[in-house]
Amino acid sequence: MRLGIFADIHDHLDHARAAVAEFNRRECELVVFAGDFVSTFVIPVLRELQCPLLGCFGDNEGNKLGLTGGLRIVGTVGDPPLGFRAADGTKILVTHQFELLHNDYDGADLVIYGHTHKPAIDRDTAGRLFVNPGETSGWTYRKPSIAVVETQPLAAEIILLPAMTPLEPRKINRSTKSR
Repeated sequence: MRLGIFADIHDHLDHARAAVAEFNRRECELVVFAGDFVSTFVIPVLRELQCPLLGCFGDNEGNKLGLTGGLRIVGTVGDPPLGFRAADGTKILVTHQFELLHNDYDGADLVIYGHTHKPAIDRDTAGRLFVNPGETSGWTYRKPSIAVVETQPLAAEIILLPAMTPLEPRKINRSTKSR
């Protein structure tokens, strides 16, 4: 099963569109979101997905009720952690902040999280796959990214979205005149 994974949109609609287009192009069977939509602005973009969405809230959601209602057409969103079994039997755990799991992920084959805005793919000694897709928004590190996971065999890939231009250093005008 092919899963599209993303997190930390933070209302960046252009990158949300790019993520949806990539998930559709790769024919993902399910898209998993690991928190921080922020507002309902993103709902129309996510309605373009050609597969269901399952997601959890992050720590920056401004309108959980609106997001829950608006996303019903696309899929399901709820409070983390969310555990579910994929159609092929893969056991998946989704949260926004990894630390909130308190190392309680026994039984999961795949753990998906966000919050750090840094993409990461790791395995533990039990063979569990841990995936942080990074920030879809690109607001923090200017490197928007998503991930795609194949569940059989269990493997993940980080996909960079179109790069953002670097921020120019701000010049501060300090006047020596006193008022």
